Formats: sequence, C-alpha cells, structure tokens
Amino acid sequence: MKQEARLTTEEKALKINLTGDIYGCFAEIGAGQEVAANFFKAGGSSGTIAYTQSAYDMKVSDAMYGPANRYVCEERLLTMLNTEFETMKYRLPEKYKSSRFFAFCNTVESLNYHKTNQGQGWVGVRFQNNLGEAPNDVILHLKMHDNSHKAQQEAIGILGVNLLHACYFLTDSIDAFFTGLVQRLPRERMEIDMIRVSGPTFANIDNRIIALHLVKRGLTDATMFDLCGNVLQPTAALYKKNILLMRGRFRPVTKVHIDMIERGREQFSKENGVKEDNVQVIFELTLKDLTADGKISVRDFVDRAELLGSLGYTVMISNYLKHYKMVDYLATIARGQLLGVILGVYNLHTIFDERYYDNLPGGLLEAFGRGFGHNIKMFVYPANDVETGELYALDNFRIPSHLSGLKTYLIDNNKLEAITNYDSRLLHILSDDVLSKIKAGVTAWEDDVPYEVVKAIKFLGLFGYVKKEDSVSC
Repeated sequence: MKQEARLTTEEKALKINLTGDIYGCFAEIGAGQEVAANFFKAGGSSGTIAYTQSAYDMKVSDAMYGPANRYVCEERLLTMLNTEFETMKYRLPEKYKSSRFFAFCNTVESLNYHKTNQGQGWVGVRFQNNLGEAPNDVILHLKMHDNSHKAQQEAIGILGVNLLHACYFLTDSIDAFFTGLVQRLPRERMEIDMIRVSGPTFANIDNRIIALHLVKRGLTDATMFDLCGNVLQPTAALYKKNILLMRGRFRPVTKVHIDMIERGREQFSKENGVKEDNVQVIFELTLKDLTADGKISVRDFVDRAELLGSLGYTVMISNYLKHYKMVDYLATIARGQLLGVILGVYNLHTIFDERYYDNLPGGLLEAFGRGFGHNIKMFVYPANDVETGELYALDNFRIPSHLSGLKTYLIDNNKLEAITNYDSRLLHILSDDVLSKIKAGVTAWEDDVPYEVVKAIKFLGLFGYVKKEDSVSC
C-alpha cells in the first residue's frame, strides 16, 4: 500500500496500461477530456483502451445518450456508464470473457471564460474486479477551486487516473482508497462532497461510513445520506427545497426530538412561500458530536444513523461547529428559499454568547449578520428550567441586558419565533438520561423514545443495549 501511495499520476496510468486483463473505455462530456489523455501519454495503452469519445456538443450528447434537461448531473453520468459498459460487452463478447472491463465516464462544467461559475462535475467508474464478476460502481461529485480553466482540466485528469487506479488496486482499505483518490489534489484545488460505491467488491462497505470519511478527512465540510443509507450530493438533493434543519447529538433520538421537529415543521409550513410538500427535513450531526476521547466512534455514528433512518429522516454530517457557518453553507444551496432552523432554548445561549465569536473581526454582530442575514428563521423549543423546574422558553430567555435589543430585533423581524404547540409532558426527557438507562438495563427508557426507535435499539443492540437472553446472570 505504501508503494502504491508513492506512485505518480503517470506511473499509475502506466501500471493500469501494463496490467494485461484490464480493458475499457473513456467517455467524457464537457471539460473532462484530460483523463484519457493521461493514459495515452503514459504509453502501453493499446491493450487497455478500447476507445475514447467526447460528446462536447449537446446535440451529439443527445444522440448518444438521449435528450436531457441537465447535462452535468448524476442521472446523465449513470446513463453514460450503463451505455458504454453494455456497448463494450455487446461489441466484444469474446474479449469480455478474458478481461476485466471498465467504463470511465464524466460530465464536467469547468470555469467559464468570465469566471462567473463554480467548476463542478460528476465522475464515475463501472468496473469488474474479477473476471466474469458483476461490475461495481463508484460515483462521485466534485467542486473545483483552481482559478483557471486549464488548471481545472489538469485536476480532473489527475483525479480520473487516481480513481481508476484506486478501484483496481486499493479497494482492500477505505483509508488507502481515499488516500490514493486525492493524491496530488489538496482541498484548495478540489472538493469531493459525495461518493457512493456499490457492487460485489464493496459488499461489506456501508456508504454512510464513506460519507463520514469525506468529512473526517476534510475532503468536504458537509455531506448527507437518506433513510436507505444512500449518500446524496447536497446541492442536487436540496435543489429548490425549503430546508428545515435540526442540529443535535440524537444519542438516541427521543420523543422530545420528534415533537421538536413536528411542531417546528407545522410553524415553518405556515411561513410565506413555504409549501408543505416542498419541505426537506434534515437532522445534522457535527464531527464534534461524534467525537469521544479525541476519536470518532464509527460504531456510535452508525447507531445514530440507523435510528434516524428508521424514522425516515435524511441525515447530514458536517464540520460546521458554529451556527453561522452552517447557515452560510445551506443558504448557498437554498438560493432564496426560506431556511428554517429548530433548536432548544438552551442552545440559544451559545448563539448569543459573545465569546463564541472571538475569531471574527466583527464579533457577534458579524456572526449574526451571516447567520440571520439570509432568508432564515429560527424556531425555539422550550425546556424545563434546570434550576427552578419551571418552563423556560423564548419569552423568558435569560440574556445579558446589552443584548436584549438584539433579541427583540430578531423577533420583530420574523427571524426568531417560539415553538408554541409543544407537548409539555415530554419536556423532562433528556438524551443523556435515556442513554444511561439503556446501558444500565433499566426498561424505563422505552417510555422516552418512539416505538420505532425502541424496536431498532433492541433488534440491533444499539448504544450498549443487551438482550435479556444474551445477559449473563450471576
């Protein structure tokens, strides 16, 4: 593995070219023509490359793959992969019996002449790891940050070689695969915000862990997956949606979390321009909330993902500890649509804490300008006061006197609103208490979480739950 990691782009391409049973094609739309060129330049490609093609004109692309409303999208990439792989099999049935076929495809939009767009694209490989075996897919989305068209093309060429090399030589380890994938491509040049793998080679790989690795390694600051565990590209999945975000640890999900999201959604849906059927609810986990003793617990992360998935929710993983950064990120995706955020009243203390923004030249005012300057509204859920036991809500929110005017401003300008139609019988529930009860084997925790979550925790043995028949009696 160490030797593979030291190979240059040319050496990787040459290694693939000189591996006698690797055989395939390249199909590149838009700005991605550099990948195939790297294999030709390396030498020895006559026994590896069946053909290359580039449908630069949209009319040609339509003739090859069918009409499309959007050309740089996942749907187009999947059509290309299927068409090219099946075409090779049909044209070369005898070769298919003795070779491991691959189809490498991409559809890319690079920086335009006036530099007014974001370079981005979809890249994928359909490949056989063993003779006669069903093919595997690796699909990814990238954003390019080089400030010239030529540099972005070069970066695509490097990525393509890295990807094909990793597929054939680095699939035994997720860490090795990611290391090889981004070799010579620092985050300043390229961001990968979505990867999905499938097929027999990846049968034991959970795509949610792939998503976690993207953020953990700093390849992107946020990615997401749906209730089935499929990794999603945030911009595509949230296109023209009204986003309703709830941040938390969800360890585990409790009835109070569900009440927060349902009551918050009711109020969010009444806002101007929000349609009930166009609301995308997102539960967000930050890396900090996944960290214990300085390490990220993959098992704990999967446990929480299982529970949220069992309830049908989409999950986002991010590296955005501070509220205003998360809002900044989602606002660029929402593009004018109203963005809603649900949080508990005690979390509001952090947002109004001036020490939280010491890193910003403009301090709290800069953070509030970035966090509330967009088309955003925050919904605040009450709690039982930890000191008095009485109701603690937005109305009696304790705030330094010199910031009270800021709170009034946010309320008066429809940026901040209390959740009112809540279930007061649930306010005593705390995730930490529930977790302690689960680990202690006390059955009272079942009253504090949704029925679906109870079933999932028991069936999957989540959060240290031990089935009675599995426990050892003294």
